Amino acid sequence: MAAVVILAGLVLGAAVARAAGADLGWIGIGSRAPGGASSAGPSSVASGGVPGPASTRAAGLASADRSAVAAAPATPLPTAVGIDLAARSTSDPASLWVVVNKRHPLVPLEYAPTGLVWLAGGMVRGEVVPDLRSMIAAAQTDGVPLSLRNAYRSYRDQLVIHADVVKGAGAGYADRYSARPGYSEHQTGLALDLHSASQPACDLAPCFAQTVEAVWAAAHAWEFGFVVRYTPENATVTGYGPEAWHLRYVGRDLAGWMHVNRVTSLEEAFGVAGGAEYAAG
Repeated sequence: MAAVVILAGLVLGAAVARAAGADLGWIGIGSRAPGGASSAGPSSVASGGVPGPASTRAAGLASADRSAVAAAPATPLPTAVGIDLAARSTSDPASLWVVVNKRHPLVPLEYAPTGLVWLAGGMVRGEVVPDLRSMIAAAQTDGVPLSLRNAYRSYRDQLVIHADVVKGAGAGYADRYSARPGYSEHQTGLALDLHSASQPACDLAPCFAQTVEAVWAAAHAWEFGFVVRYTPENATVTGYGPEAWHLRYVGRDLAGWMHVNRVTSLEEAFGVAGGAEYAAG
């Protein structure tokens, strides 16, 4: 009789341990703190993380019970906690989630953000600064000299830049690679262009994608609330060719959600129209 009670206790203990292990995944075991060691998933997605690996969840079990866990069918766990995609406006130019593309200009066209802060290389909105500084510090810790080439550009700045590109390469080229004034993310104060200290000649050029700065940003920028806005995969929907140097700040919750769910564009995330043609023709 005593043996039966002991056996029942072991079985019950294993079941409780398995349940507790599954719950531990939800509190972010194995998550990477920005700038820290390698990760099992984003530490910033909504309620705090992606379920850790099975070995971590089972670490608290007695060795005698591990074979039972291995033999049991795996219970699928969600890959990311959902977020409320309606929490912020996608049309208000002051919103962190505003979508600016050839179909959706800023309203008004001459919009100018408030609270701009100067960092070495350019100005960004104040709410971008803490995560931007953290990202630059984390890259430096990894031996990557991440820095800004430029950031905020006013309506008038963009007017001059676009006109220069039209003059030098034609209107068709300009509309492919340079936003018209009022249609540029740089005007929001939420976008920036990276500089390559390792290969300065690749700044604003296709070869930037092969620099250590671009490779690091593609792998880690999302951890700090940034997305690489224009990629080969999303060129059709964004309307622009790849720009590995162009980062857009959207906040850690959305950037983490996009990364885990492999959503490559804001247009896809929010169901907003995009494309290569301007709304005004």
